[in-house]
Amino acid sequence: MARIESEAIRMGLLVEDLLMLARLDQERSLDFAEVDLLVVAADAVHDARAATPSRDIVLDAPHGAVRVIGDEDKLRQVVMNLVTNAVTHTPADASVRVAVRQERTRPSNSAVAVAGGELPKTSRFAVLEVVDTGPGIPSDQGKLVFDRFYRADQARSRASGGSGLGLAITAAILEAHSGRIELLTTSSTGTRFRVLLAPA
Repeated sequence: MARIESEAIRMGLLVEDLLMLARLDQERSLDFAEVDLLVVAADAVHDARAATPSRDIVLDAPHGAVRVIGDEDKLRQVVMNLVTNAVTHTPADASVRVAVRQERTRPSNSAVAVAGGELPKTSRFAVLEVVDTGPGIPSDQGKLVFDRFYRADQARSRASGGSGLGLAITAAILEAHSGRIELLTTSSTGTRFRVLLAPA
């Protein structure tokens, strides 16, 4: 009975993820308003620390508030997906840093993988990064991380591995926001995801 209940819960979550992707694919309207990415990131860090108090999880926000126009609930899901992945798929002694800033930057030409929409023509972006000091993702696997149902570690069990939809949902949400996500990683220096959004 416990296994049946566990599988039913897992299937329910999978269906919810698939429905969200279908809605995003159909470009259903989102609830856009001004959102402070720093507040969203701080909440995600707080939740991650509460769930794993022994982890070194830090928030780096040197410039204070960073505002964008977006759907707050969906942007919260983006940040939570990235932070949860960093905590779940790295060793217990790996640190996680969440950085929020606004800066003059440009999309990276050296990213292992890129997903999202076409960025607006602006020289300044709201930047959110989630960086860990884990083993990283080999570049041949990294190229596929935003594909639906792809799991970098095929050996993970269903109980610990998830459905392989989290990063696909993240990419779809950012596409709906005319944003972009980049994976910048090597197999020896950890994993770094960078989100670019137009500032408000």
